[in-house]
Amino acid sequence: MPAAQGVSAELYLGGIGLARGYHNRAALTAERFVPDPFDEQGGRLYRTGDLARYRDEGVIEYAGRIDHQVKIRGLRIELGEIEASLLEHGSVQEAVVIDVDGPSGKQLAAYLVAEHSGDNLRDALKVYLKETLPDYMVPTHFVWLASMPLSANGKLDRKALPTPDASQLQRQYVAPSTEQEQQMAAIWADVLKVERVGLSDDFFELGGHSLLATQLISRIHTGLGIDIPLRLIFEKPQLNEFIQAFASSGLSLTEDGLSDIEKMMNEMAGI
Repeated sequence: MPAAQGVSAELYLGGIGLARGYHNRAALTAERFVPDPFDEQGGRLYRTGDLARYRDEGVIEYAGRIDHQVKIRGLRIELGEIEASLLEHGSVQEAVVIDVDGPSGKQLAAYLVAEHSGDNLRDALKVYLKETLPDYMVPTHFVWLASMPLSANGKLDRKALPTPDASQLQRQYVAPSTEQEQQMAAIWADVLKVERVGLSDDFFELGGHSLLATQLISRIHTGLGIDIPLRLIFEKPQLNEFIQAFASSGLSLTEDGLSDIEKMMNEMAGI
């Protein structure tokens, strides 16, 4: 069935100029050359393996390779769609996106050849991508390269792409100083599976996502005895802002790990 306008799907080719198949490769021919459901004369179509979609003006837009689809946390992601969005940014000259293993599961890594690099461009690209892509398609890692690695035949060598440096996800480290900050930072680090978390670090930039956010809120409730609304981690993803937000709402931690509200209730009950 043809895909609706604007929806990415595999591109098929057909017509009188279509080849009969691959020379001496019967299995591959059977896989790629399939019956044309729209041709009553028994014609065939060629499966290109390319993803494409119709734009509003009728132009066919390339959206990557179908074999470059990945699934992360149950969500199917077309890497080519992310690459195409990155290439539309004026500072990006080349872009490749792959999935990599992270402390809490698979993560997206974008490899870029750009006019300049650094945290400012990384932050700008994240904001830019979120304008057109869902959050789960915004890469966790951004790796700057002078040029893309190529194989002997001149094609992109994805296996030669360097492993992202997880430490680059962290901003300049600001150590937690109070007991409250240290308790919260320890929980964040444990949930995110990282060595340490500083006050200026961002939960989602360190690999956090909605499932881990739920775990975080549960761990805070279990370990520190306070109830924090889930939305707070999305509204205040930096550790220092997160702590300030729930502290200002009257849920600051006491020395024994209980919230002020719980301590007051215990005193009233004579505990």
